[in-house]
Amino acid sequence: MTEENKVEETMAEEIEAAAADAPASPVQAEAGEAATPELAETAEVEDAGETAEANGKSVRGRRQMLQGLVVGDKMDKTIIVSVTSTVMHPLYQRYIKRSAKFYAHDEANECQLGDEVLIVATRPLSKTKRWRLREILKRGE
Repeated sequence: MTEENKVEETMAEEIEAAAADAPASPVQAEAGEAATPELAETAEVEDAGETAEANGKSVRGRRQMLQGLVVGDKMDKTIIVSVTSTVMHPLYQRYIKRSAKFYAHDEANECQLGDEVLIVATRPLSKTKRWRLREILKRGE
């Protein structure tokens, strides 16, 4: 027996075991009677849905967040955020400052030049916008 056949057999056995543990009818599943504790937890998360988003907890997991300085606010509902990071030079082993600009969605047009902000990754909102404003950490002068 080859390794692939062994893997396929074990997967088939696991699927059969999971099917045996499943509720007898879809009515039981809808009533909230989950077969395993893991299924019960996922059902609770799915029920929470939008309420978890409102409480500040992301259902999809941790999203990437960056902290930077607003360097452009001339567009409507869009800001340009410059994020500075330090990286080590591969040859000289010295730290170098690198900066990158990110376009972020600012729904209320509340940011001004010089503000220190926190941005979070989101779905593509336009050709270049992949971030949205989460909060203003410090107002610029």
